[in-house]
Amino acid sequence: MTKTWNDDNDEFWYSGKVTRRRLVGWGGGILGATMLVPAPWRTAFGAEKPFKVGSLQPLTGPAAPGGKTAVVGLQMAVDRINRTGGIHGRPVQLVIEDTESKPDVGRRKAQKLVEEDQVDVECGGFLSNVCLACMPVWKEAKIVNMISVCLDTTITGSACNKYTFRPFDAAPAQAVAFGAELVKLGKRWHITYADYSWGQSTRDAYAAAIKKHGGEVVGTTGIPIGTPDMTPFLSKITGDFDGLFGIFFGKDGVTLGDQAYDLGLTKKYKFAGDGAIAVPSNLPALGNKIDGFYGIDRYIPVFQGPLDNPYNRRFFAEAAKRLKVVAPQAPVPDRYVQSNYEAMNALKLGMEKSGFTGRKDSDKLIAALEGLHMKLSDDFPQGDKFLRKEDHQAFLTEFVYQIKGGKYHLIEAVPADKTVYPSMCTMPA
Repeated sequence: MTKTWNDDNDEFWYSGKVTRRRLVGWGGGILGATMLVPAPWRTAFGAEKPFKVGSLQPLTGPAAPGGKTAVVGLQMAVDRINRTGGIHGRPVQLVIEDTESKPDVGRRKAQKLVEEDQVDVECGGFLSNVCLACMPVWKEAKIVNMISVCLDTTITGSACNKYTFRPFDAAPAQAVAFGAELVKLGKRWHITYADYSWGQSTRDAYAAAIKKHGGEVVGTTGIPIGTPDMTPFLSKITGDFDGLFGIFFGKDGVTLGDQAYDLGLTKKYKFAGDGAIAVPSNLPALGNKIDGFYGIDRYIPVFQGPLDNPYNRRFFAEAAKRLKVVAPQAPVPDRYVQSNYEAMNALKLGMEKSGFTGRKDSDKLIAALEGLHMKLSDDFPQGDKFLRKEDHQAFLTEFVYQIKGGKYHLIEAVPADKTVYPSMCTMPA
């Protein structure tokens, strides 16, 4: 089965059972169980055995909007790798599985990738509770797991292991970068958060950062994922404080922004939060209700400061073409596109550096990735970054911004060395 994916009429081949459920919601794009090399390049690689890269993504469930844009970034990276000769002359084949935004499903799909699909490495993961549920599977199989979205602190902290890497920021790094700015906006904060692993660990990181800079967290409110009516929770947030800080993503980010505005909370208090609240796909639904929001993110779709570079402009243009198919309401790259694109490229660098040929070389790949420095380039349009050996956590530039008139306005670019926090990992053997 073939499907035209972008304006250049590049055809992507798919195999595996494609159900009606998989077709719904892709706006013309089709995703099967296994995605193969772009057809024009199969001849160029001849009989070379492909590297199989497994990827767990939430294509259905609460995280589906972000999961679908995440796949765009992953596909972009693999497409580019195959166009430039593959890795060691071998093509890269993606095997993508839908976690349905559920930990138990994710773990089952991870086991399938290991046992049935015989993947060589994994590059994916979106919801932190799914990532945490699947980490033991990759460890037991001795497969390198390059996480591409999950932000939970414990992934490279108390739950760390030698097979898992995170080539982008963690919640404590964002908090270190944003803490001083938050306390400038107001001394006293109330934090409301998605009540699961990521939201809880991010809450703790920001509470510590606010306190460090002389501020105070006067209260916290946890709200379950997928709560369509947050007003029973938000209406209880009252008192004498300066700012409301939100930690939500996807539809929940829209719900928070919409209902906090209607209750008058974002008029009475400064409104700030994790950048997932105001990703490009959320802005149309939020409208003017998100104006004035202060956020932080590893990537925003602007050409300002360090993001005004030729690599980002090329990345942006290619991503925008592909996103017109998947997310026509907001066809500009977001944090999910960027981190999946760069995660795959980090994996490629490690595979090239180590001479990786398959699972049996996982230890060589791990050694190559530990301490890896990634330079601003077409592979890493967000900027320079490095993977710390002690916990496999990356550090990179963070962007503090404000939404004005429905657009991102960069306030400060915080360099990687100003986001570092002490390792919380005791790496098991």
